[in-house]
Amino acid sequence: MKNNQVAIIGAPLDLGQGRRGTDMGPSAVRVAGLGTRLAALGYQVSDLGNIAVPQAESVADAGPAGAKFLHEIAASCDRLGGLVVETLQHGRMPLVLGGDHSIAVGTVAGVSRFFRDRGEKIGLLWIDAHADMNTPESSPSGNVHGMPLACCAGAGPEELTRLFGYAPKVDPANIALVGIREIDEEERATIRRTGARAFTMREIDERGMRAVMEDALAIAGGNTAGFHLSFDMDFVDAQFAPGVGTPVRGGATYREAHLAMEMVGDSGRMVSAEVVEVNPVLDQMNRTAELAVELILSAMGKRIL
Repeated sequence: MKNNQVAIIGAPLDLGQGRRGTDMGPSAVRVAGLGTRLAALGYQVSDLGNIAVPQAESVADAGPAGAKFLHEIAASCDRLGGLVVETLQHGRMPLVLGGDHSIAVGTVAGVSRFFRDRGEKIGLLWIDAHADMNTPESSPSGNVHGMPLACCAGAGPEELTRLFGYAPKVDPANIALVGIREIDEEERATIRRTGARAFTMREIDERGMRAVMEDALAIAGGNTAGFHLSFDMDFVDAQFAPGVGTPVRGGATYREAHLAMEMVGDSGRMVSAEVVEVNPVLDQMNRTAELAVELILSAMGKRIL
């Protein structure tokens, strides 16, 4: 990390997916002691609270079937992106707590804009069970949390792809996906078309987490000002992280997830981060939120020795 000032931002959005409850994710992670445990590592921590997001019950019209709640999600991402820019301008690293993964459109837009204004570009390390590369035309559900990476790469509805007036937010050559194991059929074409590099769980099985992360960090961190980390808790196998809305069997083990985050910390190239899809409604005794905090600490420099 380039500085020791961290700003926690809650983005309690759950309009992007079909299973309610991720709006409580930021509170669950805070309850698990994120702020105090970061401070114990030597960080100066400020908590900026939660951005304002609408509740589904307050929305009269869910909008287009191919991208449900598109207007509300775009407005929330615009607010989040503006706060992320302001946070970076004040010399603090934004650490965003979701909410469903659609919030990444706002986080990445804000980080990208800050560095773009300085004549620099960012990379993107996307750690997830899903590729999140659908578009309204390819999505079988119309849930926007399956689209944010495509939007960051410039594919998708303009309300999301062109936040702050430009697209893409990240050069696909600097996007690395790690851990994917569930991809919709038409989504494969978007992955190939953008040129982002995807490391599936099979590749992790065959080569090991260390080798995969070395390659992914080189892609996201090479010739950039640094990378944004977008971490979906469903990357971790459900036996360790039961409180997620879209679990997929065969995920990373507890130690594999920590190794990945320890390598992120070792790289010294992370400029911002978010952890998403913690769903306390589906969790057991806040286990998933507590694991989220542990993984954040590993990415922020906590070591065994």
